[in-house]
Amino acid sequence: MAQCSAPEAGISPPSSSIQTGLYMVAWIVSSNFTILVNKWLIDEAGFGYPILLTCWHLVFASIVTQVLAHTTTLLHRRHQLPIDRQFYLRTVLPIGLVSSGSLVCTNFVYFYLSVAFLQMVKASTPVVVLIVSWLWGVANPSLGGIGNILVIVAGVTMASFGEVHFSWIGLAFQLTGIVFEAVRVVLIQVLLSSAGMSMDPLVGLYYYAPLCAGINFVAACAIEIPHFTLESMTQSAWIMLLISAPVAFLLNLTSMILIGRTSAVVMSLSAIFKNIILVVCSVIIWQTAISTMQMVGYGISLMGLVYYSFGYEKLVEALYLGVAWVTSLFSSKKGLYRRLDV
Repeated sequence: MAQCSAPEAGISPPSSSIQTGLYMVAWIVSSNFTILVNKWLIDEAGFGYPILLTCWHLVFASIVTQVLAHTTTLLHRRHQLPIDRQFYLRTVLPIGLVSSGSLVCTNFVYFYLSVAFLQMVKASTPVVVLIVSWLWGVANPSLGGIGNILVIVAGVTMASFGEVHFSWIGLAFQLTGIVFEAVRVVLIQVLLSSAGMSMDPLVGLYYYAPLCAGINFVAACAIEIPHFTLESMTQSAWIMLLISAPVAFLLNLTSMILIGRTSAVVMSLSAIFKNIILVVCSVIIWQTAISTMQMVGYGISLMGLVYYSFGYEKLVEALYLGVAWVTSLFSSKKGLYRRLDV
């Protein structure tokens, strides 16, 4: 007799699907909450110290990952890495440096640009990753890829021209942060794959967070700490600082779990949905003015991003599935109406 204790192959149990959905909601909420709080702290609450803010989040992440490493099995994969002086200098240090640069630039940009516009510019991140991959020699340029890049760039350019409160300095910080992030992604791919290793985000945070915190603290000592005053901060700013660090860590934790539970396609689609929610929230909270050209440009870049993430075949397949679902839905309703009439 066949045993029925395990679910059939390829079918996730309902409890597993519910858990994945909850993790997805937690990831979307924690990501958007972190961005909105960082913007509020830096731009409105008097905590105009983006390097110190990044440093605080990294110190908290360092403490929590150390605790998890010694009390749980969440970071047991770290034992599979040959952590020695050479590995640290050739892998952990360069990835940590570009990670720190990405975080700091991302926080500095809140001085100059709205959250809505930042998310529109972030649509170009896959483009920059692809370009860096080409320059690094880990990806080969194709005519389709170049065409996709041009569509996304055209959309982001339209959104930039349509931005009401545009700042070249803010755009420079944002693009620099995107370049740092693209280099980080490629470095992880190149350095780890060349050594036949893998590193999940939580293990990466275990190694990178202390290094990035140290780098940021040195930079803060030279740039921000001499001008830091407790009097300039409100009580609400202190409260949000305490709340923001655990939420930022929850963001890293949920993203790690979702990478293991879902596919890259699902994550890409969820990220697009998350960014749209963030744009809407920023418009509601800060009454951000968005022009028609900006909306059109963002729409074009999103369409290019969707095509980049899924490709033609998957989009056609999704279209057929959607049409089939709608058709079956109407068919079932017609059958129900016939039975009710009888």
